[in-house]
Amino acid sequence: MPMPRTTSLAIATMLIGTSSTAALAQGTAPADTVFTTAPIVVTAQKREEAITDVPLTVTAYSGDTLENIGIDEFDELSAFVPGLNIQEQSANNPGFVIRGITSDSGSAQIAPRVTIYYNGIDVSRSRGSYFDLFDIERIEVVKGPQATLFGTAATIGAISVVTARPTPDLSAAFSASYGNYDAIEFNGMINGGSDDIAGRLAFVYKERDGYIRNIAGEPGTASEQTVGIDQDDLNGIEQFGIRGSLRIFPTDDSTIDLILTYEQQRNSGTAFKSGSIPPTGGDTSPFSFAELGGSPFSETVLGIRELGLEREVFDANLTFNAPITDTLSITSITGYRRFDSLETFDADGSALFYLEFAEDAQGEQMSHETRVTYDGDMFRGFAGFNIFHEEGTQRVPFSTDEGTYIACAPFGAFAPIQANLSAALGGANPCVAADGTLNAANATALLTGGTATVLPYQSVFENGGKNSSYSVFADGTLDLGDLELTAGLRYVYEERRSSYSATQPGSVIFAGLGAPGVSLLGAADTNGGTFAAEDEFDAWLPRFNVLYRITDQVNVYATVSRGRRAPVIDLSALATPAGIVPDVTLVAAERVWNYEGGVKADIDGFFGSIGVFYQDYSNFQTSFFEEGTGQIVPVNAGEASNFGVEIEAAYQIIPEVRLFANYAYIDAEIDAPATGGATQFVGSRFRLQPEHSASGGAQFNVGIADGTEFFLTPTVTYQSRVFFEVPNTPLTSEDGYVLANLRGGVSFDDGRYEIVGFARNLFDEEYLIDAGNTGGAFGTPTFIAGEPALYGIEVGMRF
Repeated sequence: MPMPRTTSLAIATMLIGTSSTAALAQGTAPADTVFTTAPIVVTAQKREEAITDVPLTVTAYSGDTLENIGIDEFDELSAFVPGLNIQEQSANNPGFVIRGITSDSGSAQIAPRVTIYYNGIDVSRSRGSYFDLFDIERIEVVKGPQATLFGTAATIGAISVVTARPTPDLSAAFSASYGNYDAIEFNGMINGGSDDIAGRLAFVYKERDGYIRNIAGEPGTASEQTVGIDQDDLNGIEQFGIRGSLRIFPTDDSTIDLILTYEQQRNSGTAFKSGSIPPTGGDTSPFSFAELGGSPFSETVLGIRELGLEREVFDANLTFNAPITDTLSITSITGYRRFDSLETFDADGSALFYLEFAEDAQGEQMSHETRVTYDGDMFRGFAGFNIFHEEGTQRVPFSTDEGTYIACAPFGAFAPIQANLSAALGGANPCVAADGTLNAANATALLTGGTATVLPYQSVFENGGKNSSYSVFADGTLDLGDLELTAGLRYVYEERRSSYSATQPGSVIFAGLGAPGVSLLGAADTNGGTFAAEDEFDAWLPRFNVLYRITDQVNVYATVSRGRRAPVIDLSALATPAGIVPDVTLVAAERVWNYEGGVKADIDGFFGSIGVFYQDYSNFQTSFFEEGTGQIVPVNAGEASNFGVEIEAAYQIIPEVRLFANYAYIDAEIDAPATGGATQFVGSRFRLQPEHSASGGAQFNVGIADGTEFFLTPTVTYQSRVFFEVPNTPLTSEDGYVLANLRGGVSFDDGRYEIVGFARNLFDEEYLIDAGNTGGAFGTPTFIAGEPALYGIEVGMRF
């Protein structure tokens, strides 16, 4: 069952040995002691090493830890990793934010900024990057530009997820839970094999009713006649995932892994609720009921009438690891990923037939990397090459009633018509009256003299991207005892191609007013054609690291690295006297230099780290909804800077009790405009990034009988004010808030069986996860409520 994005526990660097569903799923034996505290081993630098020896800012979690504390969604993880924020409007639109830098554009023309690694493969394209965190071996969050280690998409960091591998034994584990909003979840794993070959099958199924009631289409509502079908409550989930893994052991020291994953979502609509247009008998609070139904013509225009998400993802991964000599080894990783998603949403957040959108996104990618690693006494390093190719499209159908749109859209071209409508209504607002009356619902009848009550208007935009990158890289570390020096470099060459098409018919109302051919969204119709533009780019991306061991238990480090987000070939269409022509804008590559240093300590049950960083951006890329078109437009916002401090700590007071906490201060804002560029972004904080965030809690684990243990984990999280859009406005922001969570239970028979109770957002705090959105570009900002209190009970067993 998903939890709010601030509902989980951060124990940054230790394995947690409590008997739990995670331990069961991994097939491990129950712990003889309450906690084990072996340092986590990470592979952030493409080799196994203790996290304290990595001269980078890294937070890592074992699969046991994730399951112990109930983390099975990305947004649950984020609040407990300092400098990480993950926003999920829906599974189709996750926003991965590291140190204030977000990567959430659905455009096929725009490159990601944050690398999402799935079993060693870059899956960063936003519409395909979401996946459920089930049967996980570990997660590593690496901050700062990491092009040498994780590729060019790691402009500001990477999230690497490694799934559990088959083991040569026979084991199985299952868990089930039930909670409020009729939430159910089933999770399981079956593992079997020998020393020659092993297989593993894991699955998860989740279902939960929406927590925002949707009254659209109900008798007596404004949408009774226009919706035509019943709509589900909003922000519900129904998703399924299954993964099959096969591991072959050609020799004692080599492995071949084949991993196939399939996931799907059939989630109900996202609660984009208007902040200015109330539902029938309701108010504009994002936490009360809504009236979202989409267009009665959606089936023709969008292919689906109900609000919601239909999404499927297929992923295949083949990895080969083998030694060449005592000091040389080779790794080969080949991946294929395909996603297909259709999300239908009511962008005006009201009962009006106003802004009915969908996003039909499809894409596939293929990649291969070969890497040779050397591990000697004084020198270790790796070198290799990577080939990456992706193709994708983002199709955006739009439907509205012409009169409603003209009455409500705040665009200068409509002002004279809106004035006439207001006069006909006795001076009232032509969109929504002060008492909440939906005047716009009658606008078409007024503008056509009663000839028509509804004039459906339909248009479609589609952007496409076809991108290939080829890179070579090398990275080496010289070990001088207490001092380690590391240098790395990646060269990347890219071929990027953008495409664009649009169907923009003329408005019936404007034709009647003597302006035939005028489209409501102001964009040009490509007359069935598709425009394309392409270019080639390259870059050198270095990193330099120093690690000094003050003692065996305390290390200090410093790093300098360079990151880059690829240029954007922004393509649309333009109407000229000579006809419709392509409108191409090249948004310059975003570049960042990252400087940071820190200290890590692991002393007698205490682990702590402090990192300080400064980042200097040029050609900072941002995006906003272009007025009147509903399209996300990338722009060069100018120069930006980012200063921050990140702190993590965990301390085991006694064997039965452990405390943990983390804190991040991030001051990130746009400092100066680009040469000749717009100035409205200057002074704005980066979107989705609080200045202060913190979390903490405790773990208690007490033996109460032979083979029986009681465990309890209370946690609390805090984040300060967040702006959801750039430029910043108070309207599209959320003040700081605190969430409390509780998880506890009893395990029996040395961990073979477990009963767990959980409560997330324990005190039912009201908070927003987004504001503004598509509706904001059309004068009706919408707001998305965070999850309310979620509670339930879970049982687990292993064999």
